Amino acid sequence: MSQKQKTPILLILSFSLFAHLLSPCNCECKFGEVGTEIRGMMVFGSSLVDNGNNNFIEKTKAKANYLPYGVDYVRGPSGRFTNGKNVIDLIGEKLKIPQIPTFRDPETKGSCIVHGVNFASGGSGILDETGAVSGEVMSLNEQIRNLENVTLPELEVQLGCNAKEALGNYLFVVGSGGNDFSLNYFLNFPNNNATLPAFISKLINALSYQIQRLYDLGATKFVVMSLYPNGCSPMVRARIPIPMPTDCVQPINLPLRLYNNNLRSLVDEMKQKMPGSKLVYVNVYKIIRDIIRTPTQHGFDDTRHSCCELTTIKEGGTETLCKTGGNVCSSRSKYVWFDGLHPTEAVNIVLANKAFASDLQVEVYPTNIKNLAEQ
Repeated sequence: MSQKQKTPILLILSFSLFAHLLSPCNCECKFGEVGTEIRGMMVFGSSLVDNGNNNFIEKTKAKANYLPYGVDYVRGPSGRFTNGKNVIDLIGEKLKIPQIPTFRDPETKGSCIVHGVNFASGGSGILDETGAVSGEVMSLNEQIRNLENVTLPELEVQLGCNAKEALGNYLFVVGSGGNDFSLNYFLNFPNNNATLPAFISKLINALSYQIQRLYDLGATKFVVMSLYPNGCSPMVRARIPIPMPTDCVQPINLPLRLYNNNLRSLVDEMKQKMPGSKLVYVNVYKIIRDIIRTPTQHGFDDTRHSCCELTTIKEGGTETLCKTGGNVCSSRSKYVWFDGLHPTEAVNIVLANKAFASDLQVEVYPTNIKNLAEQ
């Protein structure tokens, strides 16, 4: 073939490629057209939704990659801060999503990311400075940067189309903020420069910006988890004396409730700011508080103690995480708390069931995840 014959073919091929790059996303590549069905999850937050990212971070104190963590999990200790599945695993099962990989796992690449990625990091917070106590962790800002700079470009290759357009098929779960209190505000109290209302406002404003960033990347369906009633946890009970052994530490819970009220209001505000978005607020605080108030009605016996043996302060711990190879209770489905701060799989099951299908707006607002997935 002569040079004159080659040139038109090359021009045609070049023009076709250029036209393809300019054309709208053809999201029939993997998922079919963007619609109401949830095809994957992107998860952001701290230890309550971390599925093992911190396993791959060397200089962090927040790890759960040893027994008795995972004692009831099919693969044993996996980095989940509980005895079995966490709430992300269970919500994913209800949505019929294959188990999603963790961002820091070297194997998280290629086709395995098409159903989503878990970016959460134990010990992290909404604020970048919150994680300093835990060593090297991924803050919520860093998690979002990881999505934008690493995962989305690769997802576009896997889907064969613009990821921003495809992300309407993904559920974005955000479970962060607890450490901003326990490892930041409370830790520095009473020497904080900010008052409690000012600190809560700072958190809400930061989270508002972070959710907006996710929306700008293409996210439209969000699930925002409230803070847990950490004033009821074994770790807090052990450190702060309370008059009634059956009660929780209200000076800890009150600020968390105030934050949660602001978070619920943020759901309505963000819907106005983000056209086409849908957000669900899951009132984890109330769901767990109800279990603690009436445990037998929910199938629980022990609402005060940790199921696992904790690493004490004398042993160099914080009475928060399980002791490596330590003792563990046999009736784990009857305990609310697995370690000093994190719930058992049995509680996670209740949380996932409520988040997915509750019809009570005091538990899920303005609707549940099942309805969100169908919208």
